[in-house]
Amino acid sequence: MTSTTVAPSGDGTRDSSRKRPGRGRKYNRREALAGYLFISPWIIGFLVFTAGSMIYSLVISFSKYNLATNVIRPTGTSNYEALLENPKVAKALANTLFYAVLAVPLEICFALLLAVLLNRVGRGAGFFRTVYYLPKMTPAVATASIFFLLLNGNTGAINQGLRFIGVEGPQWLVDPTWVKPSIVLMALWTVSGTMVIFLAALKNVPRDLYEVAALDGAGPVRQFFSITLPMISGALFFNVIILTIAAFQVFDQAYLLFWRDQNNPAPEASLFYAVYLFQEAFRQFNFGFAAAMAWLLFVILMILTFIQVKVGNRFVYYEGERS
Repeated sequence: MTSTTVAPSGDGTRDSSRKRPGRGRKYNRREALAGYLFISPWIIGFLVFTAGSMIYSLVISFSKYNLATNVIRPTGTSNYEALLENPKVAKALANTLFYAVLAVPLEICFALLLAVLLNRVGRGAGFFRTVYYLPKMTPAVATASIFFLLLNGNTGAINQGLRFIGVEGPQWLVDPTWVKPSIVLMALWTVSGTMVIFLAALKNVPRDLYEVAALDGAGPVRQFFSITLPMISGALFFNVIILTIAAFQVFDQAYLLFWRDQNNPAPEASLFYAVYLFQEAFRQFNFGFAAAMAWLLFVILMILTFIQVKVGNRFVYYEGERS
């Protein structure tokens, strides 16, 4: 029989499975290289189509850009000065801010309500989740066409339903007071993406907490505010940030309902920031001014997100934190 000599380890014990120096380090490098190769298409796409486009737009925001001749003539900060002097920019920002303040809380509440209802469904939960998510898959043009018929002040189904109960509905698409609420209604139609995030968060709330609360005499309302909301505060915080960013970039709903027909004048209340940016860039071909508008919006969203993060971190519960 042959014997195997085992070298003693540093603590006095013998270890026959000791690895050669540098082997683990080499393996880690190979693993990292493989990871980078897998995500390289995204990295290339980001550098070319996102980072590159942002840098280029920043350059032309300080210039006058002629698309026909592809000539860029530097103009300094004149485009940004024009932003402060243009009344349409202020109006578009005001409309967008009003829409965001109205839409974001309603979308959060509506999505959370749907998620809570779906979380309580036992049999057929998959069917209802699919049905509620289908509006998210509907093309924006089709959704706008449906709501154009529903919101018609004279023959629309919504006003006809209101007349049935003795209420005279407003002119949704004409009255400036109801233009932005009509766009909010259209936005609520596609709230299922937010609902899915809330539903996933609700599934992760431990059932034990509800059982203990019920034993202590807490009712459903108290359980919701004392257990459910704190436990899903991370998802709530995430959705508020994402929906705020989306609200300041609202374009599809307003453009398809009011601005796609250039022969009919659209109400000024429907002039959102992204719509006006689109008009300046692709109708007036004022790309320098449009780029300056885009960077102004970027700065506004960065400031709002920073404020939301600073404020939200005080109220968000993370499972790994200790009290």
